[in-house]
Amino acid sequence: MKNIPIISLKDLDQAAESFLDAMGEAKVIAFSGEMGAGKTTFIQALCRKLGVSAEVNSPTFSLVNQYFTSQGRSVFHFDLYRIEDPAELFDMGYEEYFFSGDICFIEWPEKANHLIPKEALRVKILVGENEARTLQFQPAVSTKN
Repeated sequence: MKNIPIISLKDLDQAAESFLDAMGEAKVIAFSGEMGAGKTTFIQALCRKLGVSAEVNSPTFSLVNQYFTSQGRSVFHFDLYRIEDPAELFDMGYEEYFFSGDICFIEWPEKANHLIPKEALRVKILVGENEARTLQFQPAVSTKN
């Protein structure tokens, strides 16, 4: 299990860089944590590090936002908090996103756990004292030689 501490907001970009290095080949990353844990805030930092220049907001009502990196690659950001039935994901064609080969950041994956790919990188954001957070995940084993 890997832990990346985030002591305060000023540590976000360094934590995002460390996370991107550790996530390996993962394309679907599922973020769990209590309300206010910082899922969207961390995804904003990840997008900055990936070269996304657009404003990154939680897609709470639209379910998914698409951003583009400075290299023109798509990054999809899902927020499943408001779904009432996982079938809503079928209606939007979730498979085209999750299996596209593009990065998909998913907030509240537990709302549709059985639809999240088995190979998804699952991340828990644990809340500590003050602004402190800890990212906890099991990094994928690299297939590179």
